[in-house]
Amino acid sequence: MPPRALIVGLEGPELCPGERAYLEKSDPWGVILFARNVESPDQLCRLTGDIRDALSRTDAPILIDQEGGRVQRMGPPHWPAYPHARQIGALYANDPDSGLEAAHLAGRLIGLDLNRVGIDVACIPVLDLGLDGADQVIGHRAYAADPAIVAELGRAAADGVRAGGCLAVIKHMPGHGRAMCDSHHQLPFVDVPIDTLRQTDFAPFHALREEPLAMSAHVVYSAIDPDRPATVSPSIITQVIRGEIGFDGLLMTDDISMQALDGSVDERGAAALAAGCDIVLHCNGVAGEMERLADAVPQLSGRALERAEAALAGRGEPDPSGTLPSGQPVSLAHLDALLSKVA
Repeated sequence: MPPRALIVGLEGPELCPGERAYLEKSDPWGVILFARNVESPDQLCRLTGDIRDALSRTDAPILIDQEGGRVQRMGPPHWPAYPHARQIGALYANDPDSGLEAAHLAGRLIGLDLNRVGIDVACIPVLDLGLDGADQVIGHRAYAADPAIVAELGRAAADGVRAGGCLAVIKHMPGHGRAMCDSHHQLPFVDVPIDTLRQTDFAPFHALREEPLAMSAHVVYSAIDPDRPATVSPSIITQVIRGEIGFDGLLMTDDISMQALDGSVDERGAAALAAGCDIVLHCNGVAGEMERLADAVPQLSGRALERAEAALAGRGEPDPSGTLPSGQPVSLAHLDALLSKVA
């Protein structure tokens, strides 16, 4: 039977008996990890193995946010402190070729790090625009304000993640860069004409529309649907994400437990699926909420199941070559050397 259209979080660094029983019974499509789940490489290998054992699916996807900068769940001393996207964007502004190589190399090194510990989905790249005056929930997580630059660097990063043996997730569709508040805590409203959005915020997502995985934005776009954020808006998902942007891959929600959304988590999950999202993402690891979602969220079926299967079929082994197209090594030292140009 197909898995449930759900990705869940866990409470700590080990799979507790209650979580194991939940995974066995509810069979979510995947699991997302956070810093609270991370201690060491050996511990992560055990945890990812235990997750897949409980799910009885060796191909069950395990996700993590590993952008670099302040959004990095695996960090020192066991893993490098990767640069934030704006550093790579600044390098691109001075030297486009070096910027593109740095974006690819950072993605590839991150993918390799994840692959070694059994994680196979990196929730990068951020394709939101880095706009002056907006809330810093995106901030340095964005490569640049120019949508063409964001698209170029985002594509290089996604290709790098794949070369590292993982899948990438483009986010936050159809664009979170204009938000004037943090959607973790309240609902942002973007009051910009749709023609402006088409030329700016939507453009990087359109450029990368062939990517297999994307994450929605908990943002209201008043010119399209003044009443509902994208995650639960049929018009935004159908008209904009599937229509104008042309994305036909697997669309997961942003974290359904964020305070931008109204209602209980099960109501939010049902609304997101009814609006056209394929998968509900629930991150906080709270057992009671996970149980309610398991009751509210059905198994994958139809196009959602086809998209999920197509995404997983795109996973591959890490590129065995130890060099980049430029001939430089796939190494943290080379990434540091590139970034030193704008230090």
